[in-house]
Amino acid sequence: MTDTATELLFSYGTLQQPDVQRTTFGQELDGHTDAIVGFDLDYVTITDPHVIATSGSDRHPILRPSSNAAAEVPGTVFSITAEQLAAADAYEVDDYQRISVPLRSGATAWVYVFAG
Repeated sequence: MTDTATELLFSYGTLQQPDVQRTTFGQELDGHTDAIVGFDLDYVTITDPHVIATSGSDRHPILRPSSNAAAEVPGTVFSITAEQLAAADAYEVDDYQRISVPLRSGATAWVYVFAG
């Protein structure tokens, strides 16, 4: 992996867990708190055995667009490399899609939301 962090990734779920970070990225990540606006937090049942083993759970949080434009979900923003972003894509199952969104802070970051 290169050392140049060029991507911002917002996590509200399992990618904040140190064990998941070590397995997915090969290291723990440093981040700062922020929030995504206009989404509600829900949960999805995961069936991928590798993801369940990595996270320790078959129930993962997932974001869905909210009818309340002021709804917020807190989380953590990580500066990561393009290679780490590809690793995050590989970790997330088909229930999720990656989109770019503005955060409460004004930063724009990638986030995984409900794909349906």
